[in-house]
Amino acid sequence: MVKSLTINSTKEDAPDYLKYIGKKVLFITVCAVALLLVALFALSLGSANLSVAEVISQILSQSGIAWSIRLPRVLVAVVAGAMLAVAGAVMQCILKNHLSEPYTLGLSQAAAFGAAFAIVFLGAGSTFSNAKDAVIVSNQYTVALCAFCFSLISTAVILVLTRLTRVSPEAIVLSGVVMGSVFGAALTAVQYFASDVQIASIVYWTFGDLSRITWDNLALIGTASLPVLIYFIYNRWNYNALDAGIDTASSLGVNVNRHVIVGMVLSSLIAALIVSMMGVIGFVGLLAPHMVRRVIGSDNRFVLPASALVGALILVVSDTIARTIIAPLILPVGVITSFMGGPLFLYILIRGYRKRN
Repeated sequence: MVKSLTINSTKEDAPDYLKYIGKKVLFITVCAVALLLVALFALSLGSANLSVAEVISQILSQSGIAWSIRLPRVLVAVVAGAMLAVAGAVMQCILKNHLSEPYTLGLSQAAAFGAAFAIVFLGAGSTFSNAKDAVIVSNQYTVALCAFCFSLISTAVILVLTRLTRVSPEAIVLSGVVMGSVFGAALTAVQYFASDVQIASIVYWTFGDLSRITWDNLALIGTASLPVLIYFIYNRWNYNALDAGIDTASSLGVNVNRHVIVGMVLSSLIAALIVSMMGVIGFVGLLAPHMVRRVIGSDNRFVLPASALVGALILVVSDTIARTIIAPLILPVGVITSFMGGPLFLYILIRGYRKRN
């Protein structure tokens, strides 16, 4: 009798479940199509506007401005935006704090200090007063390694606070603010020992800009990002268990400590790579996951791939706006993402405070 009721219940619930899944798959499909269209639109805009047919022709022939200049920039915006968004979604899950992302927790600022330290003191790059080539990185591996090492310091502080002292979500954000301030001060100290041209160049570089990206940079960040993305999506069920609580996840056989530590370290790696090549790009990891959860809920099976697509979409759109809003001048893309993410950060903070009172 119980078996019969279970079967009937399953058959009755099947349409609802298919509807539940279908909505999420439809959202992901729409995001993928929108990203493709926006990318083509971004490739056609610039100092010399091109038609979509010209863009496709230049890409197929591997020649022209669309292939040599715009395509690497758009592709790296896709990769960086996707990885920042996924890193933000994972950090929000494992830290149980919806304000968490590499920028708000100080990882990006720590990576920026590490990259600047490598450029100024380790001779890993050259600095110029030319706005287009403010910083030329001659050894991108040294820069990325230094950025990663210093971002791990910020990560270690967050992990100690969350795993040993069990601080509140608000304290996690405050610790991120503190770490950002500390490494911001350290970056100021580096600038104190730099020349006038180096100071101007490093300040410009930390704004976040995609104009310096080359095919080699794209290959490096793509090679590093793909296994990280696969790891995050592979563990989507484990992140769902972590969302239900530490005790629930442990009872289901999830190694909580391992997933927290590995997730934070991999997020630090992504933040370090992006900062070392493009400067600080904030709030993408905050914007994308929240937009996705508002539409399709918090199931990480769908949140992670959807966040990747929305994050890529946000950064491509932001970079296109930065290139065209006051053309021929080009704004750093970090300025646009900060204008978008700052109000959302305050909104989430205020909403969380009202819920507790």
